[in-house]
This record gives sequence, structure tokens and C-alpha cells, in this order.
Amino acid sequence: MKLPVSSATDLNKKGLRHFLDTQDLSKKELLELFELMRLLKEARKDNAVPQLFKGKSIAMIFEQPSTRTRVSFETAATILGGHALFLSPKDIHLGAKESLEDTSKVLSRMVDMMMARVDKHSTVAGLAEYSTVPVVNGLCDWLHPTQMLADVFTMIEHLPKGKKLEDLTVSFMGDATNVCSSLAFICTQLGMKYKHIGPKKYQMPKEWQDIAIKNCETSGGELIVTDDIEVVRGSDIVVADSFYWFGQEDEKEERLTTFMPKYVVTQDIMNMAGKGALFMHCLPANDQRECTREVMNGSQSVIFDEAENRLTAQMAILVYFTYNHIQKPSEETIKKHEDALNNFLEHITINDVEEINLV
Repeated sequence: MKLPVSSATDLNKKGLRHFLDTQDLSKKELLELFELMRLLKEARKDNAVPQLFKGKSIAMIFEQPSTRTRVSFETAATILGGHALFLSPKDIHLGAKESLEDTSKVLSRMVDMMMARVDKHSTVAGLAEYSTVPVVNGLCDWLHPTQMLADVFTMIEHLPKGKKLEDLTVSFMGDATNVCSSLAFICTQLGMKYKHIGPKKYQMPKEWQDIAIKNCETSGGELIVTDDIEVVRGSDIVVADSFYWFGQEDEKEERLTTFMPKYVVTQDIMNMAGKGALFMHCLPANDQRECTREVMNGSQSVIFDEAENRLTAQMAILVYFTYNHIQKPSEETIKKHEDALNNFLEHITINDVEEINLV
């Protein structure tokens, strides 16, 4: 399997950064994002979030439907004083009547950030290649980095007593989804032990494993890929995800037969993991398939804390990737333009407009 090319770490002359993959960020930068999330969440609890996105806009491109991604980005922009535009395939000509390059260049002239939830990684990478504003990967066939910020932040909020982030063991049960890959990458970046437990046919490919193993060489983390559910023992976190997704409908029956019931996260699986183990799922969940409703609603579940933290993550993303590279005018500059505009508007009428020489 050939991995798609990412342009996320490319910097333009203004120091622009894109966020297509957690691998594009260092451990230090990830930890900075988590601290920013903490500060913004505390401010939100006090209804006192600074307007750090004031006057700015984010274009949200959706090729796939979404609840959490759309609502969290749109709400985050509003809370921070900005604006979000929802753009479905019916609203723009992405790659159809207009090239990906031209769409990216046009949107870059009108908004301060783009977020794309797309079918193929090449689409969001293409937007980033031609964009002069930050581009965020809201989900693609390979990765789901914004979800990872919410997931790890939720782990931080629920750290077992006496443990640090790098002490955690995370077990992912099921298919090699975009959540599986992204979680493997960020956990091994941060020094955790990551276990992918699933049928051999649906385990993460070697290319993904190589990325995680390389992370471990630096961070001290560990990667385990197995079909043995007994390996879930000793886990701090158990994660589930869908057994099939968009474009895999024709594989549905084969997949369900392969995964069920062995890899369904039941209360027995949670008991095997350990009394203190927490259950996570990015949602939406096909309960009674990849997990049971008993587990979802049980005392070990933090899925709704995790969902809420999508908003926390998006607030941090909007601020982190725009705050330093967008021009901040001085009070003197603001007053200059305000005076010029007021002076013009106070001395014209509708009939005067035709006589104004704009040359």
C-alpha cells in the first residue's frame, strides 16, 4: 500500500502551517495544543472565551456527512468571535467544474482557514498545496487528526491516579480505520503503548506500523498488532470504531461475519481490560455491533466527554493555526481606516456615487 503524500508540514513565506496529520506536529507542539485546549475549555465554562478568531472566517468543505465535525467547528468559530461557512458538494465546484487548485486559491482570498472532510486524502492535501491560509483535515480515508486531539485530551482529563500520559496503554478493537491509524500515530508520538486488536485481514498495514514504530524509537512507546483479544488485559483505554464505512457497503456482510462477535466491545471485554479501564468511541456508534449499549452507557464510558472535547479541540485549532501568522493591526491603523471610511460615508449621497473618480 502506497501512502498518500502529505504537504501538511510545508511552510510558506509567512510561516503558514497546515494540519493534515498529527505527524506534522512535534510532541512539544501537541502538548502545547492540549494546554491551549485546557485554557479554552476553562474559559468556556466561565462564558469568558477571548475573541481570538474575531472577524475571521473558516470555510468548511464536506464531501461526507457529519454531526460532531460540523457542529464543533461552527460553534467554535462563533464562540471565538468568527464565522463558519458550510460548503457541501452542491455548493461548490470542487474538482468538477473548477479545479482543486483554483478552488483553493479562490477560497484563500476570502477566508482565513479551510477545513475539509473528504473522501480521499489527496483532496485535502491538494487544497493545502495551493492554499495561502491554514488547511485542516476534518477526516479523510486515511486520517482523522482533529478527533485525535479530542481523544487524547479526554485521556488527560481522566488520567488514572499516579499515571502520566506516557504510562497509558491504549487498545483499539476492530478494523484498520482512519481512527485506528491516527490513534496509533499520536499515541506512539506521545510515548504510550498502543495495541491494535483485530482479525489479521483487517489489521493496520505495514506502512502504518512502520510510522508508529519509528515514533516509538523516539518516544519510548510501544506498538502491538494482534488478533488475540486476551491482549486487551491491562489496558487503560479501550477504543472501538465502525466495522465498515462509506464505500465499503459491498463488504458489509463479510466484515460483520469476521468481526462479530469476537471483536465487539462488551462488558466482558471491559472487565478483561481491567476495573479502571475507560471506553472510548469517536461516534456515531453502531451499538450491538462494534460495542454494546451496556458499555456505551456504563460507568467506564467517557464517549460523551470525548464528543464534547471535539469542540474544545476545534477552538484550539482555530486559534493555534491562525493567531501568529494573521496580521494584527495597531490601534493607530484601525483608527486611520475608521476615520477615512467615516469621513467618506458622511459626505456622500446615493447620487454622488456616479461622480466619484476612483482612479
